[in-house]
Amino acid sequence: MRTRRTVRSAHALAGPLLAATLLVTGCSGAGDSADSKAGAGVAADERADAQAGPESAKQGAPGGTADRSAPSAPRIAAEHIIRTASLTVRVKDVPTALDEARTAITGAGGYVGDETTRRDSQGHERTRVVLRVPVDAYDRVLATLEGTGTLVERNASAVDVTDQVVDVESRIRSQRASVARIRELMDRATRLSDVVTLEGELSSRQADLESLLARQASLKDRTSLATITLTLSETPVKKAAKADDEPGFLDALAGGWGVFLTLLRWLMLALGAILPFAAVAALVVLVWSRLIGPRLPRRPRPSPDAGNGDA
Repeated sequence: MRTRRTVRSAHALAGPLLAATLLVTGCSGAGDSADSKAGAGVAADERADAQAGPESAKQGAPGGTADRSAPSAPRIAAEHIIRTASLTVRVKDVPTALDEARTAITGAGGYVGDETTRRDSQGHERTRVVLRVPVDAYDRVLATLEGTGTLVERNASAVDVTDQVVDVESRIRSQRASVARIRELMDRATRLSDVVTLEGELSSRQADLESLLARQASLKDRTSLATITLTLSETPVKKAAKADDEPGFLDALAGGWGVFLTLLRWLMLALGAILPFAAVAALVVLVWSRLIGPRLPRRPRPSPDAGNGDA
């Protein structure tokens, strides 16, 4: 009886023990899987951080993530800029100021282009000259030219043509490759018609290439040398009249002589204007009196006797 009770009690305890064992095993397995998953996640995060390390260093953000508050990288300055300026300066002596401008331009490595000089009715000179100066010395030369006299007007502009330069360079490379391909086809051509067609195509593409090269040279010239249009005008110098500069006898005599010469000149002009008409009138009178007048019939004069008889 005791043996059966012992066996039954053993069977009765075996069920709860097996359940507890399975529960403990399941919990430990779940913990191990969770730990393994967590470890795998940590390892993956570490590998991701290691891979993102260089990018994080470039972005300057801690922890491998981009810092939105960090300042953006500065833009690259434009390399191809066309600079032009026009200056109007009033000076006392145009030739002297022009020599100073030439000296400044030559010293900066530039040269003088077109030059136009004219003089007004009062004898004041006005010179317009086009100057080309390297862009490195543009600001310095501009300040020097402004200091030659009194600045009246100044206009300056800067145009970025970097996109045009890059586009032209790309098109030149493509056009050169195209010309090379046409020449290769010409070397392989055997029929005369093919050669003639390829020659026409080659001439057209070479013309396009030369046009692009000319445009590239123009852009290079305008971006490497700034253009300054300088206008120099003289300042009229007015002398102040003195208090004791009153007209005298000689002044009156000089004034009267000037009036006489002016009147004589106008009389000569009037005589010169009338002289052709007077010559024509004299010729008409001469012809009439010598040729036409004597041939005309004359009326008989009434006699005095006939008059008395009627009375």
